[in-house]
Amino acid sequence: MCWTLLAMFIIDRYFSRHMIQRPRGTRDFGPEEMEVRKHFEEIMCQEALLHGFREIYTPIFEHTELFTLKSGPGVVEEIYAFQDKGGREICLRPELTASVMRFFLGDLTNLPRPLKMFYFGQCFRYERPQAGRYREFFQFGAEVIGNPTPETDAEVIGLAAAILERTGLKDYRIRVGHIGILREMLAEAGVQGDAALPILQKLDKKAYPEAEELMVQAGMSSDAIHQIVEVTKVTGPVSILDSREGPAADYIRQVCEILLSMGFSNLSVDLGVVRGLAYYTGMVFEVDAPKLGAEKQICGGGSYSLSELFGGEKVFSTGFAIGFDRTLLALQTEGVEFVPPGVTAYVVPVSDSVRTKGFEVVSMLRRAGISADIDIMRRGVGKSLKHAASLKARYSVIIGEKELESESVTLRNMSSGEQSLVKMDELVARFKE
Repeated sequence: MCWTLLAMFIIDRYFSRHMIQRPRGTRDFGPEEMEVRKHFEEIMCQEALLHGFREIYTPIFEHTELFTLKSGPGVVEEIYAFQDKGGREICLRPELTASVMRFFLGDLTNLPRPLKMFYFGQCFRYERPQAGRYREFFQFGAEVIGNPTPETDAEVIGLAAAILERTGLKDYRIRVGHIGILREMLAEAGVQGDAALPILQKLDKKAYPEAEELMVQAGMSSDAIHQIVEVTKVTGPVSILDSREGPAADYIRQVCEILLSMGFSNLSVDLGVVRGLAYYTGMVFEVDAPKLGAEKQICGGGSYSLSELFGGEKVFSTGFAIGFDRTLLALQTEGVEFVPPGVTAYVVPVSDSVRTKGFEVVSMLRRAGISADIDIMRRGVGKSLKHAASLKARYSVIIGEKELESESVTLRNMSSGEQSLVKMDELVARFKE
């Protein structure tokens, strides 16, 4: 007996250690979670369609070169990159903007402009998982390819804000900046083009000592360095631009005026929004959900230029990406709930003799576009009704031999418990009422 117990213990320990687990930084989603996720995904997509955007889809894996051209060779350390069986350098996409521009240059350049596109999908980054951040994560995004006008940028920011409002999120903040202001100041101090990029990247992260050291190395005066650092701390209503001149300040002012006219009052100018990547060229913006604390950013974007990097002609493009997982976390933090609707009808055959008729009825309902389920576990009536309640079914359709004698079924309201006899040929019309 002792040997039997020991053997069972060893087997149990072996399988507990060798049970295949999901990869770190990924998640499984059960039926209830997927109902919530699909609900909010559909909200985002529907809002984009209302704004005249059209959906596209791109592959989950791409040639690694697509992202090294965009972000530099160092990005390989941050992504899932590998060789396929043909020896080609492939990676799981870490974001979608590069894929969209690759798609545009290869297949969509002849479409009329502005070209307004949106997408939803998985992305992958090899980084340390933390609250609300995973190695496999989901993004909703949109891009517009057209002309460099304030109207174009305002349309993109407006879509992002409208999507967040449509989900039910109340507490969010839009911060708009323009990378041109800092570029203009750096150029006046003698730092232009790619030489300004490392400084902008440090300013974007608010790493001021490192940014100041780089500016000193670039030969900038202490006054110029001080002015640039102070500009990144400028934030407030649109009126803070009143004392600032130049094309970039004028441009932001126009973008903000349009957004205010669209009804987005939770808007501020933040000249510290830099998004220090080389391809950002003009307007930049971020959206925060303050209730998330330090990791509060849920959306970011701006106008950019990637087409030349990928071998195409220069085109104006602007877009954004919403972190879907962090947005759901923000909604949860605010207490926004979604109650899955459940099926409309749950068919309960009372006995074996009427099971075939039950499948006839459930198929009739489904063909009529009415969500319906049926007992396939051969439970009794009581347990079937209990299961129907767990599925949040609105009605149960009880089929017994007595009902069939009059070509009828018993329709039970699962909330009130009220029951009525309904003719079989009137059942669909009854539900559609």
